[in-house]
Amino acid sequence: MKYTQLGRTGLKVSRLVLGTMNFGPLTGESVSHAIMDSALDSGINYFDTANVYGWGGNKGRTEEIIGTWFAQGGGRREKTVLATKVYGSMAAEGESWPNDDRLSALNIRRAVDASLKRLNTDHIDVYQFHHVDRQTPFEEIWQAIEVLVQQGKILYAGSSNFPGWKIAQANETAARSGRLGLVSEQCLYNLAERRAEMEVIPAAEAYGLGVIPWSPLHGGLLGGAIRKAAESGRTASGRSADALANSAVRSQVQAYEDLLAKHGLEPGEAALAWLLTRPGVTGPIVGPRTPEQLASALRAVELELSEEVLAGLDEIFPGPGPSPEAFAW
Repeated sequence: MKYTQLGRTGLKVSRLVLGTMNFGPLTGESVSHAIMDSALDSGINYFDTANVYGWGGNKGRTEEIIGTWFAQGGGRREKTVLATKVYGSMAAEGESWPNDDRLSALNIRRAVDASLKRLNTDHIDVYQFHHVDRQTPFEEIWQAIEVLVQQGKILYAGSSNFPGWKIAQANETAARSGRLGLVSEQCLYNLAERRAEMEVIPAAEAYGLGVIPWSPLHGGLLGGAIRKAAESGRTASGRSADALANSAVRSQVQAYEDLLAKHGLEPGEAALAWLLTRPGVTGPIVGPRTPEQLASALRAVELELSEEVLAGLDEIFPGPGPSPEAFAW
């Protein structure tokens, strides 16, 4: 495994981030534990989750599965850089109540304590804002975070799904009070979705945030969706099916798969390897449902894409370019 610093911090993290969103809804506890053991054994030390994972009536279940894994001991917690998120309501359907979601100081305080209990730990390494809260000023958010840092409950704060100007606003507000501010940004970023290159990634680089791309295979679209459908005799499903219904997208994905087949590369591994070449990227989040999917993701770290392949990928999936050139002269 290769490692890098998380943004401008002294924290060293793996170049793959283990996403745990499938733990609970799609992957049972025992297999989830086995995947986490394999990830740690392979050198992945950065694990990402969120308080709402588990979804529906099982919100919090994913954190609980991680907590029972930590409880097995063996240095599991000590070796793991743990990141979770706050924003969404944890209330059962029909039971929401004021202040049980978003980023008010009250909800942040309650949400941290609840996550710590589920995760069976005394601190969270990177506490992330899962979405922008347009109703709460950053002065209030940073005051709440500072208290948690002083209490030893969290070490760093990060964002997820923030536009570039909100990254700037958050860190300028933090700087005025001498606080560290955001150290990471999780954004939707992959070959098929490169809009983050316009402003989000430049803002993250300027303020020293590590970029953590989520959905690196764009819901399976970049994982060999056309080839797999042909081999299995089944049509694609979910986000891939919706995308491939568009003839222009299908042609683009076919060209992508043809290019990689020509060079003997697996699509999913190449898509991850491409992200690892991008400026500002710390490491993509991989969310394996099985140990085999984890093994495939691990191969991407060692994969070196040739200049010919990189140029071909840029031709098939051209980025928008930086702002304002992306939409102006």
